Amino acid sequence: MFETAELGRTVSKDDFDAQEPQLHAQLLSLQRQLRDLQVPVVIVISGVEGAGKGGVVNRLNTWFDSRGVRTNAFWELSDEERERPRYWRFWRALPERGSIGLMLGSWYTEPIVEHAFERSDIDKFEHELRHIVEFEQLLIDDGALIIKLWFHITKEEQDRRVDQDIEANIASPQLSSFAKQYQRFITVSERAIRHTDLAIAPWHIIEATDERYQHISVAKILVDAMTRCCENIEQSAPKKKAVAKQLGDGVDGNGKTILDSLDLTSRMDRDAYEPELQELQHRLRRLTWQAKKEKRDTVLVFEGWDAAGKGGNIRRLVAGIDARLVRVISVAAPNDEEKSHHYLWRFWRQLPRPGYVTVYDRSWYGRVLVERVEGLTPRRDWERAYQEINDFEEQLTEHGIVLKKFWLHISPEEQLRRFKEREEVDWKNYKITDEDWRNREQWEGYEHAVHDMVSRTSTANAPWTLVPANDKKAARLMVIRSVCEALEDALEQTP
Repeated sequence: MFETAELGRTVSKDDFDAQEPQLHAQLLSLQRQLRDLQVPVVIVISGVEGAGKGGVVNRLNTWFDSRGVRTNAFWELSDEERERPRYWRFWRALPERGSIGLMLGSWYTEPIVEHAFERSDIDKFEHELRHIVEFEQLLIDDGALIIKLWFHITKEEQDRRVDQDIEANIASPQLSSFAKQYQRFITVSERAIRHTDLAIAPWHIIEATDERYQHISVAKILVDAMTRCCENIEQSAPKKKAVAKQLGDGVDGNGKTILDSLDLTSRMDRDAYEPELQELQHRLRRLTWQAKKEKRDTVLVFEGWDAAGKGGNIRRLVAGIDARLVRVISVAAPNDEEKSHHYLWRFWRQLPRPGYVTVYDRSWYGRVLVERVEGLTPRRDWERAYQEINDFEEQLTEHGIVLKKFWLHISPEEQLRRFKEREEVDWKNYKITDEDWRNREQWEGYEHAVHDMVSRTSTANAPWTLVPANDKKAARLMVIRSVCEALEDALEQTP
């Protein structure tokens, strides 16, 4: 694979000076075009240690308008990064639509280095490569342009540069240690490139022995990729169609959904409710402090019908957790900054530190619920979101996060009763809006969307808990009990 980057190609100073101004101008023009088209550009800069990657970054920062470029150097993990799932640091660094992100080091670095130094086995390595493919596919589906550059030098050239740095007293320990593992690194890197060389995000292997050849090659690759991206967008623009509201197909032949299987008739005895609630809250407080001690974070997701009692459930739940350990996030329509990124971006940024509890009052499932039913998102986008969400949640649970997802279900009749009560009771007026009444008219669409959501995202590592919520007291106890049981399983404790 790397033989094509060991041919000894060079570019003379005269040739470089003749080509560079035009390439520079083209890159600036294409940067402006992609900014206007609102395309985020991700440039991955990887390769053999000592191959001049830093020099490429410096050159790109002179070629592009710096106001639309951000350089991200992924090197040592900070304590904040170490405490969260691996991709948290990369999601935070993703460029917004219309800007360019230079990734010096990337999601490739750790898997390759860990396997090259035999600190991870082949199964772990290939598992990480699968995550990489899923991540890049997700970004591209959302409209990103990913350009991946791999810089190669021979073992002899790397050794020469090591000796040169030692003589100049600027040698880094990292370069020396990597040089000793050169062949192993090459073998592992080749496997990584083969597994992640996607048609939509191919690798470009660049010979890096001669700096002028290296930089001119980078410029030409970027011009070609950015030009094709602009052309593809312009060609596809006339084919865009209006977004239609979708009921979905995920129901059986009788029109039944998963929600029809819930028994909404059960009731909780009023006298027994308070003692059991207090017992569960005490149990929850003990478990959340134990989770803090063992550095296990918890993410709780609440979805459900309007007036299904999400707020009441969250209040009783939070009352059983020390206020220093819990944060409640009410998810509304995305702001301008959030709209300029992938819809999961804001949720990655909000992930808790180890030992803390984050409660989402509505969540990333808005993509396959309100955005789908109300026709806010094209079908192709919300349909791929199921797998994107599964991948996201898999990474959370692999990191050790305790994840619980609740859908609070009530009958249409109970919702109507609660709506009217909100209109009649002064201190509940703020809870009812015109939008609530309008959403009620979409009941069938939401039923189908919930059915598909459960069918496609209730996984072994992140199952849905469907909560019959016509009786508020029974629902609250069920939710808190379920959270306690999940924490006990994670902490290997018994009640």
